[in-house]
Amino acid sequence: QVQLVESGGGLVQAGGSLRLSCAASGRAFSSYAMGWFRQAPGKEREFVAAINWSGTNTYYTDSVKGRFTISRDNAKNTVYLQMNSLKPEDTAVYYCAAASSYSNMRVHGFEYDYWGQGTQVTVSS
Repeated sequence: QVQLVESGGGLVQAGGSLRLSCAASGRAFSSYAMGWFRQAPGKEREFVAAINWSGTNTYYTDSVKGRFTISRDNAKNTVYLQMNSLKPEDTAVYYCAAASSYSNMRVHGFEYDYWGQGTQVTVSS
């Protein structure tokens, strides 16, 4: 079993920054692909960013490229999402997810089998 706990969400003005953290339990964390997803009110959950087991490869949805950075610290069992130049359309609940069957990046929600409870990010205009 893997438990994921997100933190770092909040209210920020457009153009501001936030850093989300996702702390994972379990000794196998360092072998899992990890990802961030988000869900805005009235919309479906969407992929945001993914990272492979070692942190050497990352992938982003087009709308956040150049603004968001995903990273991980396997010694701390933690994955991060640095969000810069935030826009009102980034407002959503952000979820951390672990894909225990994969070590390389995954972009589809169904490939992830562990999810955090989510953290709210609100960007005001």
